[in-house]
Amino acid sequence: MALGDAIREARLAQGISQEKLALLADVDRSYLGRIERGDNNVATLTLLRIANALDMTMSKLLHRADL
Repeated sequence: MALGDAIREARLAQGISQEKLALLADVDRSYLGRIERGDNNVATLTLLRIANALDMTMSKLLHRADL
């Protein structure tokens, strides 16, 4: 759940809606919601697309999640 929390915190800090982030990352909005809630594990490529959409590196996002 830490990764989902880190994604949500980064998204909210940038004032981006879940729907907009999903569009930017080219993932389904409901899937992004499940990732943020910790209901789904996220594939590496999807995590990379989410990090890029948040204008951050995947390692920075993982660091925010203390992973």
